[in-house]
Amino acid sequence: MTKPAQPALSRPASVERRSFFRTLGLTAGAAVALRGEASADAAAAFVQSNVARASEPSQLKITDLRTAVVEKAPMTCPLIRIDTNQGLVGWGEVRDGASETYALFLKSRLVGENPCHVDKIFRKIKQFGGHARQAGGVCGVEMALVDLAGKAWGVPAWQLLGGKFRDRVRLYADTVQTDDPKEQGRRLRERMDRGITYLKQDFGIGLLRDKPGMLSAPLGMTYSGGGRVMHPFTGIEISDRGVAYLSDWIGQIREVIGMEIPLSSDHYGHIGVNSCIRLARAMEKHNMAWMEDMVPWQFGELMKQIRDAVDVPILTGEDIYLKEEFVKLIDMGAVDMIHPDLASSGGLIETKKIGDYAQEHGVAMAMHFAGTPVSFMANVHCAAATENFIALEHHSMDVPWWESLVTPTGGQPLIDKGFAVVPDAPGLGIEVNEAVVRAHLRPDSEYFAPTPQWDKERSNDRLWS
Repeated sequence: MTKPAQPALSRPASVERRSFFRTLGLTAGAAVALRGEASADAAAAFVQSNVARASEPSQLKITDLRTAVVEKAPMTCPLIRIDTNQGLVGWGEVRDGASETYALFLKSRLVGENPCHVDKIFRKIKQFGGHARQAGGVCGVEMALVDLAGKAWGVPAWQLLGGKFRDRVRLYADTVQTDDPKEQGRRLRERMDRGITYLKQDFGIGLLRDKPGMLSAPLGMTYSGGGRVMHPFTGIEISDRGVAYLSDWIGQIREVIGMEIPLSSDHYGHIGVNSCIRLARAMEKHNMAWMEDMVPWQFGELMKQIRDAVDVPILTGEDIYLKEEFVKLIDMGAVDMIHPDLASSGGLIETKKIGDYAQEHGVAMAMHFAGTPVSFMANVHCAAATENFIALEHHSMDVPWWESLVTPTGGQPLIDKGFAVVPDAPGLGIEVNEAVVRAHLRPDSEYFAPTPQWDKERSNDRLWS
């Protein structure tokens, strides 16, 4: 038999008030503070003061910039940490081989700024970029700002760039050069066995040194070591014998790795334009994915001469800062592909703009990278958000502790079967692993020590203020 409904019992107002406070998780003492004549606004403010929030973006301010320099990753890599008034931390990285000073001297222009205004701050500091390594300070700061903005608003960096085109980012692996083509093929094959689907290697006049009849040079000029001469007017030329030797060398590598997998190349000399053309023509039968920096990027007209004369894709870009110089090369038809290094080209937003401009003109974009997982993840987010992206360089496959420098926020692996995993976690989606970073610091570097000496350091020239 159903019991008749009982009439609702009224409870004293004091009981209702105590129940309300308990649902908020407030103590009895806190409840007393809200009794009586407290206004609704005061009650709301009190409640909010006891709620843990990740960030209040509009009130976020930069309070500090510190560095810690990792070595043998395999390069020397200065990491950046930007601190804020709300406890959020942003991670960035100065380009490989550069000085942390390029980031530290920007500190006085950053403290007090809201890091969520990434583009505003970038326009303020981009004047302090320049050559590839110097630009690393500006670019590393931009990485950290994007990381902070994503964390503050609770979205991944790729979302700040407009969304993503892919969930996995294809990697290509650079491979240390050896004089033996069969051994070189074995090293490349090992990359394939680890899931890499795009390869790169160096070859050029370094392989021809001390071989009679392979190279010619003006009297008194020498070529040594890797033979990287950074000017196209050196007078060094590859003879027909030298071209044939290098063609056979690549042919033996193709016998090991097959013809299907993309194989790109770098580091030729530099040699004269005519030698570049003859060498590139000899490579056509080996199905090269691209030939990189055959002459320095500043000589766009010479690069166009090479591109117009050969059927192998011509690529450059790892040392170019900002969009404008890429635009010049693309507009003059000097390149088939571009190759920005996000840690030199301007950071995530600028590199996304570069990629979009290239796509509008039928030019694909690969990405150069040689650093720690901090810069790596900045590249991954940018690659995910750029439609004409081809492949991202991975220079640290032989460094066993490399991935452990960071901890992915969402728990996903950094790399899975030759592809980087695009995270959904806020910001860059990683946090620095303190123990591992400390274990691999450059001997004269501390772990994100205070930098008060840079608080007010700035140029006296009004132009640079």
